[in-house]
Amino acid sequence: MRAMLLTRLCRLADTPEPLAAMDWPQPSPGPGEVLLKISVCGICHTELDEIEGRTPPPHLPVIPGHQVVGRVAELGANARAVREGDRVGVAWIFSACGRCRYCLAGNENLCAEFVATGRDANGGYAEYMTVPAEFCHPIPAGISDLHAAPLLCAGAIGYRSLRLSGIANGQRLGLTGFGASGHQVLSMARHLYPDSEIYVFARSAEERRFALELGAVWAGDTREPAPHRLDSIIDTTPVWTPVVEALANLAAGGRLVINAIRKEGNAGAWLQLDYAKHLWQEKEIKSVANITRRDVQEFLQLAADIPLRPTLQTYPLQDANPALQALKKGDLRGAKVLQIA
Repeated sequence: MRAMLLTRLCRLADTPEPLAAMDWPQPSPGPGEVLLKISVCGICHTELDEIEGRTPPPHLPVIPGHQVVGRVAELGANARAVREGDRVGVAWIFSACGRCRYCLAGNENLCAEFVATGRDANGGYAEYMTVPAEFCHPIPAGISDLHAAPLLCAGAIGYRSLRLSGIANGQRLGLTGFGASGHQVLSMARHLYPDSEIYVFARSAEERRFALELGAVWAGDTREPAPHRLDSIIDTTPVWTPVVEALANLAAGGRLVINAIRKEGNAGAWLQLDYAKHLWQEKEIKSVANITRRDVQEFLQLAADIPLRPTLQTYPLQDANPALQALKKGDLRGAKVLQIA
């Protein structure tokens, strides 16, 4: 099968083609697993973190990609959760132990044995992959393969972030960073909290225009103060400056939710906090760690109900490298998706 492999860690600024196109052995499903014939796979900023070593794979080579849509081509022994021919998605959560207190409480995202798709196990930048059947998610009818792919990470993690924000209808919500996740959070927030105003902080004028097109009441630069204090802010940026600026824009008792698996650079160089300005009045900071199967399943149904159709940029599998470079350079309008089959 054709696949794009990460064979070594590198800086994208120095390496035009960080992934190698290869013919790779087609995997066979083990007990409890299924073989997926992949149709599309979304591209995520987390792939940049893997390539550049901020969240390095435990072994190389590895096939990246954790926003995977395909059809079940073969069932392994005792794989009962899906049937051959089913259209399913695979998200960042590839597996968890199922036995620890976190898994038993439905918080498998916190499991010490959490396995990440496309980092700890081969992912979707390929024609086929294997995955535990219980971690496949049926794609609702009416959502195309292309539109389903970014829902599986950018959308699902955005949904978890929105839940963790504690926002109530009528309160003011801020979004700092407006890429693949941010524009989906805006759409779902408008659906779930119709009386809430949404404020967007983005570094580029194009992103700010896009936010206003989607229904934000205000859009400004990352360092620009909002016209009102905000009850909750969700940060989806890979850097530290927006964290400090978001804290300054929070109302008393407000909550900042940081939705980023890693931040670039050293926090000490950026987190120059003024207690009265940034932390006074019982402000909170909460991080997002991975996602659960429940997050993915609930969000896919919500996306079908809204309906939510992410803005897309599509690339063939062999153009994964230029797509990653475009993402690194800040070309963030909508979501990027590889078309494979």
